[in-house]
Amino acid sequence: MPESAAPILTAENVRKSYDGREVLCGVSLTLRPGERLALMGPSGSGKTTLLNCLGGIDKPDTGRLALRGQPMDTLTPDGLAALRRREIGSIFQFFHLLPTLTAAENIALPLQLNKAPIAEAAVRVSQLMERVGISHRTDALPAKLSGGEMQRVAIARALVHRPALLLADEPTGNLDSANGANVLRLLEELSNETGTALVLVTHSTEATRICHRTIHLRDGLITAEESVA
Repeated sequence: MPESAAPILTAENVRKSYDGREVLCGVSLTLRPGERLALMGPSGSGKTTLLNCLGGIDKPDTGRLALRGQPMDTLTPDGLAALRRREIGSIFQFFHLLPTLTAAENIALPLQLNKAPIAEAAVRVSQLMERVGISHRTDALPAKLSGGEMQRVAIARALVHRPALLLADEPTGNLDSANGANVLRLLEELSNETGTALVLVTHSTEATRICHRTIHLRDGLITAEESVA
């Protein structure tokens, strides 16, 4: 992780309220290429809201967000959607695979949205399926996949368009300890290989071990930050 590299992501004094309750109370952070950041804190501390703001799903009430130097808070909804499609990958606790599509078709979705050439998309999907260890499940529907396999499909789908930023919300929360450890190891390896920055929301101290830094949130504020020596 090059210390001198320009930040991939910058958040300055981000605030967000729902129904008159302030959920984020002025959060600032930066993330560099290839850096992995864990967000920890009790339920209701603002972790998922912060992740949604960083990913352009929620718009902060005030503050500044920039991805690769592109201000996110000034983009039109269409411009923000285009930026998300190009530059951001997301992994969810409940996988969010489309049930009528095969594993390979689920992985290919971001490339279809970005109008990638069909031949190039096929190569990328095949390579990633082999890399995450599910090439033998190419034609399987999600209902036929195990939890660990579904999460590997979700990881491949999040990375297939080569995003600058990967956002993961409790990616091991629905997996047993062995599958959870495998997924974390895979995320660490792929981040190292691709230079993709990772923001990981987790309650798991095991998950923080793959990260360079851990930020602790409470009541919408950063209360502590730890770095790996």
